[in-house]
Order: sequence, then C-alpha cells, then structure tokens
Amino acid sequence: MFQKITEEESLYRDLDKMPVRDLLENINREDRKVAVAVHAEIPKIEKLVNEIVQRMNRGGRIFYLGAGTSGRLGVLDASEIPPTYGMPDTWVIGLIAGGDKALRHPVEAAEDDPERGWQDLCAYSVNENDTVVGIAASGTTPYVIGALRKAKEKGIFTASISCNPGSPMSQVAHIAIEPAVGPEFVTGSTRMKGGTAQKMVLNMITTATMIRLGRVKGNRMVNMQLTNKKLVDRGTRMLMEELHLGYEQAQHLLLIHKTVKNAIEHYRRG
Repeated sequence: MFQKITEEESLYRDLDKMPVRDLLENINREDRKVAVAVHAEIPKIEKLVNEIVQRMNRGGRIFYLGAGTSGRLGVLDASEIPPTYGMPDTWVIGLIAGGDKALRHPVEAAEDDPERGWQDLCAYSVNENDTVVGIAASGTTPYVIGALRKAKEKGIFTASISCNPGSPMSQVAHIAIEPAVGPEFVTGSTRMKGGTAQKMVLNMITTATMIRLGRVKGNRMVNMQLTNKKLVDRGTRMLMEELHLGYEQAQHLLLIHKTVKNAIEHYRRG
C-alpha cells in the first residue's frame, strides 16, 4: 500500500518552543540526509541523462512539469540553461500548473486538473524526440500524472522525480527517480528536504547533459552568455589562461566573438 513519507509526522516536537540555534541545528541535521538519498538514485539519473542526450542530439528537448514548489524548481532550472551554457531557451522548458502567474502566486486547484498538463505540453508540439520529466515531491499531483501518462501513450520518453517511493507518478514514468528524504522538519513542508532533493537532481540532470553535449570545456562554462560585468571578467580570465593573453587583449577578443568558445576557435584559426 502506497504511503506518503513526505506527509509523516516530523521527528521533532514543539518547534514553536525551540531556541533559534536549535531550530537551525535540527534543520541542518535533516538536510544532511538529502545528499545520501540523492546518491542512492544516481544509477537512475545516469540512465535518464543518457536517454536525454541521445534525444537532444536528434533535436529533442527537455520538458519539466510540476506544480507549486516542484513546478517553480523546474522553471528555475530551465531558465538557467541559456545564460550558463548559451543554449536557446527552447531546449529546456519548465511548465508549472497555473502558468507563469503561479510562479509568484498560488493558482487554486490548477494542480488538480489531470488534462491540463498534456494540453500545456501540446502547445509546444511535444514529440518523440523530447523527454518529459514530471516533478512532484508527493508523487500524486494529477496535473503531472495525467501529462506523463499521455506522453507515454504517445511514445514520448518520460521520467519522474518524487520523494515518495512507489508513488502513482512513479508508476507511469519510464524512469522513476525517488530520493526518499524522510519526514520534513515542519510536517508536510516539502519545500524543505523534498525541494532540496529535487533541486539537486535537476542540477545533476542538466549539468551532466550539457557537458555531454559539449557545452563545457575542461571545467569551464565556455558558452555562457556575457550578461553582466562579472561574466565578462570571468570569460576574459578564461581566455587569458587558455591563450596566454593580456587582460585587455583577451577582453577585446571575447567581446568581438561573444563567447569564450568562439573566441578560442577564431584566435587559433587566425
């Protein structure tokens, strides 16, 4: 019988009577469990990354689908791909129940509609080259489950990220990633350990995928967008180290060619 670990009673009592230091120490004690739970799921994450890379090399995309905190985490991860790796914002797409309004304000009952998730995906002409990843700490969100079920029926590869092993969402995904982080410090508050685990998994998925797609050289973000002075300076120093140039020459080269990778290629051809 399916049980929601995420809804189990907190291991701590009388939080409202705890000194601040004890609150913080206990939250941190719980947070240390998250990395262990995520580590146990690495074989599944590895399998998912390999499936994604294979599809993205054919022009496919990643779709993240979630509600509430889970939806916001998917949108956050997707929104960081263009500036970090210089990819178009059409390659990794985050969808949240209730639309962009739900990023800041709760949209009542949006997550309870089992048809809406698939409708949102269809607006992007989702197809068999794509990968749809459902995110729901509970593993019971109808918006996500309905979309994964329909995507699977249409021959689209699916995965899920939940903190409740054996959840209904896990049952409909090709790959079910299930970091079991245990009860939350504040009973049922899955924005805490559940959210942290989901963010860690999303980081692993997109970082490993972008590296395998050639968006990183060595350990450097050579395709990052130059959106502020800090990133221009970072890119300049990458070129100084790689090409043995002075600061001004390296920065001039970078600003002409827009990315570290392009600057290196043009300089070496020149």
